[in-house]
Amino acid sequence: MSSDPVEVVLEFERRINSRDPRAIVDLLSPDSVFIDSLGSRVQGREKLRAAWDGYFKMVPDYSISHDEIFRHGDTVAMFGSAQGTFSQGGQIRKENFWNTKAAWRAVVSNGKIAVWQVYTDNEPIRAAMRQAAGKEFTQS
Repeated sequence: MSSDPVEVVLEFERRINSRDPRAIVDLLSPDSVFIDSLGSRVQGREKLRAAWDGYFKMVPDYSISHDEIFRHGDTVAMFGSAQGTFSQGGQIRKENFWNTKAAWRAVVSNGKIAVWQVYTDNEPIRAAMRQAAGKEFTQS
């Protein structure tokens, strides 16, 4: 595995898109921090594995892609989009698909992701969640 920060981030992107929490966590430093777009933080490999596992249950086809990537020392910025389908009760319905522009900031240390920070608009997934909740409510 390369220790070049850009290569590490590109590999992390591939692992996220594989939707395998164990593979994702293998590329994290022991005290790695995830910061979501609302500023919430999760720290530590085991907590992060559980968080990724939970997220992939909620959005089983989650993926990210980048259009641009920049490096300054050990910090990498990536700009692109995130997408997926909100799943409620294991059901994946096309009307619950969302796509939004996104940016990520990564800090790489010793060939591992030490910080992964997401900048995105959460409204598209929230809308899918509201829509799914409305369907469930009307179907009851």
